[in-house]
Formats: sequence, structure tokens, C-alpha cells
Amino acid sequence: MTRRTVLLPLVAGVLLATASPAHASGYRYWSFWDRTGTTWTYATQGPSTAVPSDGDVQGFRFAVSEDSSDATKPRGPASFTGICADTPAREGRKRVALVLDFGTAADAPSGETPPAARTECASVPRDATTAEALASVAEPLRYSTNALLCAISGYPETGCGEPVSKKGTGSEKSRSDSGPSVGLFAALAAIVVLGAAAVWQTRRRRNAP
Repeated sequence: MTRRTVLLPLVAGVLLATASPAHASGYRYWSFWDRTGTTWTYATQGPSTAVPSDGDVQGFRFAVSEDSSDATKPRGPASFTGICADTPAREGRKRVALVLDFGTAADAPSGETPPAARTECASVPRDATTAEALASVAEPLRYSTNALLCAISGYPETGCGEPVSKKGTGSEKSRSDSGPSVGLFAALAAIVVLGAAAVWQTRRRRNAP
């Protein structure tokens, strides 16, 4: 898979600068994954800079986790052939199989019910990023002021990377937490999406001769 990585360190640095000490046992957020064969691997960069190839499989999982080392992987079928069987190949475009796992009731924000997991086959231009592929099949998307992915297909309705306690239901918010830890922000750097980098890339393509 070919990826662009130049802008990620800058955005990650901004996130790390805003982090504050915390003692939460977990954080609720969307994690981003790459699929190789039968294995999911936590993505090393954000969807706004990752440029998947035709035939790639990528996943998103909403869950409570402390950092990338204990993040919960997407569930369900993850075969490109199965996901994109009904989407024909087109000249000048690529197909990217996306697995969208909205998580469990235990990890859901209070009062919300996670939608059923689903798969989508995004047919996008050859140079499209993962963020653009996701936007083509899973709107509405929601982002934080730091351009973090907060919601896919409108889920969850509120919240974005908030600290929670894993004790009990997993949706219980920790009252003593002051914000996400540096470890979490390092993990969240991998799901930075559609911020200045994505806008810049879109404008560059539009202005290209």
C-alpha cells in the first residue's frame, strides 16, 4: 500500500501539545485498521494521509480502549472479494473495502445504541485517501476541532475521545479524569482525518492543470 506521511507528525504534535494528565482506564473513540491477509493491524497514520490501493481492505472500530496496544479490532467478514463483489471495476478508479464496526452496547455513550456492523465498497479516484473513501459511503461524518474522527454515519451523536472508566458497563464516565493521556493522543494520531491536510489535498487536485 502506498501512503503519504509528511503531514502526520505535524498534526500529531498539535494533539500531543493539547494533552493533559489523566487517570482514566480507557477512552471512547474510533480506531483505524489495515487488513493484510487475515490479520488486522492498527494503522500507523491517519485516514487523511493514507492512500489505499485498489483491492485494499481497511476497518474502523468504535470501542473503549486505553491505547493502540489494547484497541479492539473490527469484527465480521473482511474479504475484499466478498465486500466488493457487486461493485464493478472502473477505468481511472479504485475499489476499497471498508469494514465499519460500531462496537457494543457496553462501549456506547449513555443513551445510544450502536448500529449493526456493516461493510462498504468505496469506488473512488485512484489518488483518493481513506478519509475520502469513507466519506463516499458512510456520511454523515463528524469531526472535532482538532480534525479527529468522532462519528461515522452519525454514530455516536455526541462525544469524541472522552475518558471513561472500564469498570462496570464500560460507558461509565470517570469523574476524576481531566482529559485524554499522551498515550491516547499517540494512538488517536492514527485516526486524524479531514483536517488541514485533507483540505489541502482536495484543493491541490482541484487546482491541478
